[in-house]
Amino acid sequence: MFSTVRPTLSAALILTAFSTLNAQALAPVNPKALVKKIQDELSGPVINDGKPNPNVPHGEFLHGTITNSKIYPGTENDFQVYIPAQYDPARPACLLLKLDGLGSYEGTVLDNLIAKQAVPVIIGVGITPGTIWKDPAGTPNRRAVRFNRSYEFDSMNDHFPDFVLNELLPAVRKLKTHEGRPINLSPNGNDHAVTGGSTGGIGSFTLAWRRPDQFTRVYSMIGTFVSMRGGHEYPALIRKTAPKPIRIFLEDGSTDAWNPLFGSWYEANLSMESALTFAGYDIAHAWGHHGHDDRPGKVIFPDVMRWLWRDYPAPINAGVSQNSTLQEITISDEGWHKIPQSFQAAAGLAANAEGDVYLSDPSAMTIYRIGAGGKPAIFRKRIAVAGQAFGPNGTLFGIVPGERRIVKLDAQGASRTVAKGIVGRGIVVTHAGTLYVSEPGAHNDMPSRIWQIKPGGEKRVVDQGLRSASGIAFSPDGSLFYAAENTTKWIYSYVVQPDGFLEDKQAFYWLHMTDIPNDSGAQDIAVDTHGNLYVATRMGVQISDQNGRVRAILPLPSPSGPVRGLCFGGEHFDFLYVTDGAQVFRRRMNVSGVAPWAAPVAFPSQGAG
Repeated sequence: MFSTVRPTLSAALILTAFSTLNAQALAPVNPKALVKKIQDELSGPVINDGKPNPNVPHGEFLHGTITNSKIYPGTENDFQVYIPAQYDPARPACLLLKLDGLGSYEGTVLDNLIAKQAVPVIIGVGITPGTIWKDPAGTPNRRAVRFNRSYEFDSMNDHFPDFVLNELLPAVRKLKTHEGRPINLSPNGNDHAVTGGSTGGIGSFTLAWRRPDQFTRVYSMIGTFVSMRGGHEYPALIRKTAPKPIRIFLEDGSTDAWNPLFGSWYEANLSMESALTFAGYDIAHAWGHHGHDDRPGKVIFPDVMRWLWRDYPAPINAGVSQNSTLQEITISDEGWHKIPQSFQAAAGLAANAEGDVYLSDPSAMTIYRIGAGGKPAIFRKRIAVAGQAFGPNGTLFGIVPGERRIVKLDAQGASRTVAKGIVGRGIVVTHAGTLYVSEPGAHNDMPSRIWQIKPGGEKRVVDQGLRSASGIAFSPDGSLFYAAENTTKWIYSYVVQPDGFLEDKQAFYWLHMTDIPNDSGAQDIAVDTHGNLYVATRMGVQISDQNGRVRAILPLPSPSGPVRGLCFGGEHFDFLYVTDGAQVFRRRMNVSGVAPWAAPVAFPSQGAG
């Protein structure tokens, strides 16, 4: 764990080089002033925001330990809480979370900045990574048997965010100051910042990246954005993902490579800065000449806090990415809008010729219709339909997996069986009325099948061997067929023969996968008029070009779950509808989707790429 005493630097560790920051970076302190500030720290004494000042009110510290974590079983996590003297429980305080613990230096900085009104009234919380001990506390021979630091902070999944939000902060709120004041933290993510060094640096970024609704200000010192637990993937994900409302400051040294087998830590930070700038984030950085040492980052900590909290309480908004695909398919001022109703297990989404979207909730045994106004209405009850698809004549087809049959429903909701013996998952209907249905195996080792069902009911297997086949779709011109695998990172592409048989199968589309669970979770798929493929995945909607490369990712608003279904709808098929099972969102797009049952149309080729 890093020291929490006032940092002192040798000449070799001075931040000797500051890059040119954006126009607002570190205002009102400029880079030359920062270098002089560091030199003053070495030659002091001077009074600055990193040194105790007897003329300002001083806060107090509280301490606690979490020993009953459900997210990290068996661990002990100590935590520290700084309460400023100006704190009034009647007014919710802002939050600064520091990974690897909070100590006297951070308390001194907050004392000084709050007194100068350079930052709002902030309660500081420090979290020490978990340890599992062989013997109970107080035992003479107590020793650690497992250290959780890298597992908690370097991981790129939701475990640490869930720990912070569901276990750490509730434990903090149970404390009271020495005078009996209760802890009242603001629930607003715009009021929350997070910081840390090394593994705590990437952990700080992950907390905001996974939960931008809860943390919007990040200071990462010598962050380990390298291949320990997948951190090296962040620059690619940042460039592809629609920007999130996060403000970030990065600090590192040009000789930072504590363990080169994971890659150059300094070069990884440079890649992060480049990706964040490309993606339109409010980003600043300070590069120095030092190794893996957090003391230079602590020297500029007061000024970084000023920068992170500048113009508060104005909200931090998402920027505009230079990603050409995001610019092509999205509208800058159009985001996700939630449909005003919750569901038990919403899954299949399908749109008719009018653009009305039909949503199936098999747990509730109900099919809903969502019209132009966005309000769901019940279309049919007492039927557990999973996947759905419309045919060319307006007939709705549905999969009833519990009864191993495919049904069609007329405009009044009356149903009739069209095929039996198929436990389907994905379904699509061609302009000629032919159905294609994906059928995953009964267990993980059992290969999936793709069925073709003719209008007269004749059925045959046109492909088999996929693992956990899910969403299926055709290219706009009908020449290609796509099938997703739920448990892998692949979507397969086939060439459609004149008789509808599928040939030339390739694992063609490559998807990003989550850390836990380690799969894409691919469900429904759809195509737009440009030939881009939209996939409902755990990461959000992943959009691939014609050559199988993910070029953009549209995450759902936090804290939504994985995307379980999607389709294009609306009068002009320019609304993208998605569901995470409990909620439904829609977003107006700058491109129209292709109605699966529409007659084949030519679309522009993107070339070999």
